Amino acid sequence: MAELITLARPYANAAFAVAQDSGTLDEWSEMLAFASAVASDPQAKALVMHPTLPDEQKASAFADFCEGKLSEQGRNFIALLAENKRLPLLPEINALFEGLRAQLESSVNVEMASPFDVSSDEDAKLVEALSRKLGRKVNLSTTTDKSLIGGVVIRAGDVVIDASVRGKLEKLAEAIGS
Repeated sequence: MAELITLARPYANAAFAVAQDSGTLDEWSEMLAFASAVASDPQAKALVMHPTLPDEQKASAFADFCEGKLSEQGRNFIALLAENKRLPLLPEINALFEGLRAQLESSVNVEMASPFDVSSDEDAKLVEALSRKLGRKVNLSTTTDKSLIGGVVIRAGDVVIDASVRGKLEKLAEAIGS
């Protein structure tokens, strides 16, 4: 995993620099998110990993998969990735780009998993509390995970707060097993 991030970093930094210089952070964010989703598709994976297909054809076919969601700069970026055999790194490139963008905007992406749907009032209270604690604007995304039983698991960058019943049971089992 660390190796993929290491390989993706220069491409993410370059894309971020171009987006920032041209004032197109939103456009690049959307392009990279879409291209990342395409790169994760099994058919697209088969295409980019095809051993005998020339890089130009891979780039062209990949751009066609993106259905006109790429600007000219985006198509050039895809061509560069194809030429350097880095198209499979698009999910990592996208994650690094979004991290750079969040850092620039003094925001943090927070994921919260709970075993039930959370109301918008609870979301707002959590965003407010996390904003105070982290000193940054919080972009919250929520998911439902019934296996948590109760409580929540919150991920903000490399910080994980596990306040779930499942997490507490796992800690108890670990303590008893020792």
